[in-house]
Amino acid sequence: MKGILGRKIGMTQIFTDSGEAVPVTVVQAGPCLVVQRKTSERDGYDAIQVGLVEERAPRKVSAPMRGHFQAAEVAPMRRLVEFKVAADDEMKPGDQLKASIFEVDEYVDVVGRGKGKGFQGVIRRHGFGGGGATHGSMFHRAPGSVGQASDPSRVFPGQKMPGQMGAKRITAKNLQVVKIDEEKNLLFLRGSVPGPNSAYIAIQAAKRG
Repeated sequence: MKGILGRKIGMTQIFTDSGEAVPVTVVQAGPCLVVQRKTSERDGYDAIQVGLVEERAPRKVSAPMRGHFQAAEVAPMRRLVEFKVAADDEMKPGDQLKASIFEVDEYVDVVGRGKGKGFQGVIRRHGFGGGGATHGSMFHRAPGSVGQASDPSRVFPGQKMPGQMGAKRITAKNLQVVKIDEEKNLLFLRGSVPGPNSAYIAIQAAKRG
């Protein structure tokens, strides 16, 4: 399972040889360094821990994390992520990953955190229809009845109500790699990916499709 950590740059469009306009998201994918190699004998599973190399180093690094990076002989990084690998994979701490690990027309899954919308009501958060807007109506954007009176006298779990909207982990599956700029480590993915511009995202080979 190959994967890489990157940052979302923004959306644009490119044209195919047939003249079709394709909406794409430009992603700065890497360069990344392997910080740790986990094995089933020691950790219970096989994976690599990958960190994104950026121009700005983190301002504060805790003592345990500083020792973690020193053990791998790499500079401290802001964001780390794990990708599962095969037991016979030969990746080791210090190895570099770039956008070139993927190929054009390959399909990938992108994991990120969606935009936060703050505290929202049921109409925006869940798509409720709301009440009538005619003269005399006193029911417009309220959720309506949420429970019962005498029996069972409680609100059922899972009831759709106002609350925090967005800022959740989202996986966009089976996005096509339309173009790769190996010199600048840019991936052009067909469609949109979760999160605002400059958000961290993890890109890995599609599990299905």
